[in-house]
Amino acid sequence: MVGVPYVLRRRPTSMHVFGAVLIAAMVLQRPLVDFVHSSPTLATAATVFAGVFVQAAPFLVLGVLISGVIAAFVSPRVLRSVLPRRESVAVGVAGLAGAALPGCECGAVPVARRLMDQGAPSAVAVTFLLSAPAINPVVLVATAVAFPGEPKMVVARLVGSLATAWVMGLLWSRFGRTEWITARLGSHDVDPGGSRWAVFAESARHDLLQAGSYLVLGAAAAAALNVLVPQWIYEHLAGQVILAILVMALLAVVLALCSEADAFVVASLSMLPLLPRLVFLVVGPAVDVKLIAMQAGSFGRGFAARFAPLTFVVAIACACAAGYLVLGGIR
Repeated sequence: MVGVPYVLRRRPTSMHVFGAVLIAAMVLQRPLVDFVHSSPTLATAATVFAGVFVQAAPFLVLGVLISGVIAAFVSPRVLRSVLPRRESVAVGVAGLAGAALPGCECGAVPVARRLMDQGAPSAVAVTFLLSAPAINPVVLVATAVAFPGEPKMVVARLVGSLATAWVMGLLWSRFGRTEWITARLGSHDVDPGGSRWAVFAESARHDLLQAGSYLVLGAAAAAALNVLVPQWIYEHLAGQVILAILVMALLAVVLALCSEADAFVVASLSMLPLLPRLVFLVVGPAVDVKLIAMQAGSFGRGFAARFAPLTFVVAIACACAAGYLVLGGIR
């Protein structure tokens, strides 16, 4: 419409929706509190939800800020320039390089694809894709905070996740085919005339809203699992370790939590042994429903159809091996 200011014609964004929900929650705080306290079950669920969210939020924010810095100021060409020429050695370096780039798995997909388009071997790119969201310092510190008194869980997660990345990188190097990668990557390089701080702000905003939404869903799922699932089911799973491992692995795929917050969610399931919970932590950053969709979009459906199922099996095997070696068996 002619004469209508541009600002009035803009469509609401996810940030507008987030702000509206936040304002509504503050305005309706008293009725919401009264409603929650009207039922012991709701009160317990709210306590679990708040505990998981409050513990995980600082690590999520830290990871988002670092991810924004990387998007604005660090080029994948830097990683490409330091990779060894020998592919098997480059796979090992790429796995360790993931520790230097904090961020969730959502941010690792485009970086891995950019590495591949800049000439890095596909095996190196997929190794980085799996290691970056799983072994970076933010994730490991969050795991340590979520499991106080269990430092071996941090080591076990590091070993299991790094082993998953290396094994998948070597398998892809041996059996992968470039023709399976069919999707094309658009150009998203920083505009030389633009502001890198604008790129930082937009990347951080996008990652915060995306990862934060999964944190909310994860905290809600943890609350539901604590109050809706009968205690005897957890007791049964605790006595059936293989079944518990499979259930937790599938749960990691379905819940699709951010790797910077998943430890707080699974730590709330204290009625289960550590080994199934470790499987959850190793499988989640490697393969879940959102990652499968992102991989299909960035690499092609043929890639995702082959890569995701194999990663699922390898992640479970590596997590179990790490659990037995580091945790000393079923705990």
